[in-house]
Amino acid sequence: MSDTSSGIRGPAIFLAQFIGDEAPFDGLDAIARWAAEQGYRGIQVPTHDPRFIDLKRAAESQAYCDELKARCAAAGVEISELSTHLQGQLVAVHPAFDELFDGFAPAELHGDPEARTEWAIAQLKLAAKASQRLGLKAHATFSGALLWPFFYPWPQRPAGLVEEGFAELGRRWRPILDAFEEAGVDLCYEIHPGEDLHDGASFERFLEAVDHHPRARILYDPSHLLLQQLDYLGFIDRYHERIGMFHVKDAEFTPDARSGVYGGYQGWVDRPGRFRSLGDGQVDFKGIFSRLTRYGFDGWAVLEWECCLKDAAQGAAEGAPFIAEHLITRAGRAFDDFAGQDTSPARNRRILGLAR
Repeated sequence: MSDTSSGIRGPAIFLAQFIGDEAPFDGLDAIARWAAEQGYRGIQVPTHDPRFIDLKRAAESQAYCDELKARCAAAGVEISELSTHLQGQLVAVHPAFDELFDGFAPAELHGDPEARTEWAIAQLKLAAKASQRLGLKAHATFSGALLWPFFYPWPQRPAGLVEEGFAELGRRWRPILDAFEEAGVDLCYEIHPGEDLHDGASFERFLEAVDHHPRARILYDPSHLLLQQLDYLGFIDRYHERIGMFHVKDAEFTPDARSGVYGGYQGWVDRPGRFRSLGDGQVDFKGIFSRLTRYGFDGWAVLEWECCLKDAAQGAAEGAPFIAEHLITRAGRAFDDFAGQDTSPARNRRILGLAR
């Protein structure tokens, strides 16, 4: 396995889709050893389950964070980033989704959206401090959504609705972004359907709402862009300065005569757009790794496994070598340096015929 300080790091794996109640997926030490045995060098850790990390304790205790790092190192991995996808979702919830998203919050907050939002914001601030204590440089989250019910509206949206939605989103996230600035950690929003930040245009609106905050970054996941039929390679060209994290996830989109991008309310197996294990979909990972390397991305390449066909164990086992094969060690010199010659301004003028 390859791990280079001059380029993308990896392979790493997001644990959220693997944690469970049976060994080795029921605790940090066991799942860390399992990840190392699969060939992963990093683990991205969700923060909603205290079996893997006590977020409040991590924010308050350097000794606890040092212990977590030592336990991971003993297992053969390191923590690549922390994740607050579930808590970030709760920073902004449209009332239509209240009952569904209450399950992401403690039971005592169910039915109280205001208290749930306050709890979620506090969780993100704890995550900023915990990430700092763990020596991490980036953090993964969702933006939440106030506007998603209106993404394809009928009747048309009232004038000013979108602007007010993003203004409120900015008001809620600005103090959190300031906490991450104080901690020296980038806050990376996964660009994802169902979130108000689901493509480049919506991310740009959010940047305006938070005054282009330097810590507002992107978690780049090409699968969500492919399923929306975006140019996911051009996305890197356009937004590379804001890309702070990378989920390596595959997908495929096969148009048919029954349904399209929205899926027709069908299960994942029957949709034209489906998530797949690495290498089984349509994503051009060679192009992605090349572009990210070109722009100097030096974060982790993190497998997020989601597939409607393949078993998780097989997907995880295949994911580490797949990522390792795509890692690029940045060139230390140009390939044609052997033909280089000494030069000077005077010599250049002579070559151009401007001086004799």
